[in-house]
Amino acid sequence: MIETPSTAPPTEKGAIRSHYDLATPFYRLVWGPHIHHGLWSAEDAARAVPQMPPRVAQEQLTDTLAALAGIGRGDRVLDVGCGMGGSSIRLAKRLGCRVTGITLSGVQRRWAAAAAQLQGVGSLTSFSRTDAEAAEFPPASFDVVWSIECTEHLFDKAAFFRRAAGWLKPGGRMAICAWLAAEDADRAGQREQVEAVCDAFLCPSLGSFADYRGWMSDAGLEVVHTEDWTRRVARTWELCDARVRRLRLPGLARVIDRRQAAFLDHFTTLLAAYRSDAMQYGCLVARRP
Repeated sequence: MIETPSTAPPTEKGAIRSHYDLATPFYRLVWGPHIHHGLWSAEDAARAVPQMPPRVAQEQLTDTLAALAGIGRGDRVLDVGCGMGGSSIRLAKRLGCRVTGITLSGVQRRWAAAAAQLQGVGSLTSFSRTDAEAAEFPPASFDVVWSIECTEHLFDKAAFFRRAAGWLKPGGRMAICAWLAAEDADRAGQREQVEAVCDAFLCPSLGSFADYRGWMSDAGLEVVHTEDWTRRVARTWELCDARVRRLRLPGLARVIDRRQAAFLDHFTTLLAAYRSDAMQYGCLVARRP
């Protein structure tokens, strides 16, 4: 696991909340309702211009993870780090499951609730402003604990997985997509790249595939599926950076908040970490016996 460098200001939970409160309109403008990577086919990802539009690629990531987790009609799903509700709403609309979404951001909670009502799934979804590391749910409350690109922001990842495993019913599944440090990212050059991503994107640490498998196993879960999607998602940051520059958002962000400007300036930092193999992007599905 690679942590924010000691030379950088420590990541604070209040800073993460403030970032998402302020950045949500930027996310919606630049990337749409889903605050996560797009998943292209290997062939499409290799093309100079992918045939699949970014919005469809984002939906494909959600749908692919849902299929791997075996989510079906009537399942109760906890969406940890639900953002603007993109995945929660799609799961409810497409699969007919009941979704509870939690986010650290009050702005995102209100946005998600409004979007769910507008899309006709208000009765199947609920959203709350809740810190995932302080959340409390009765044992065996959910069929699926789902999280796309949220665990990067957790301070004690092992403790979260122990608690979240208890929220699953027997036979329940945990489905995770995450930014990952490469297994050998501790070597010179690569460590600095991962640390730069941690600092710029408010991640206290980034775990590797092995770290996540260990946290899940220690929580009593059986890891049943893992996939490395790095090459299929990296296009995300090329497209986001191009849109940000075209819309001249860094200049606007500097007027609003310096940290937001730094965030927008570092899209290429994450892309470079993917290209150098210092970082990976992957999914993991685990099952409670």
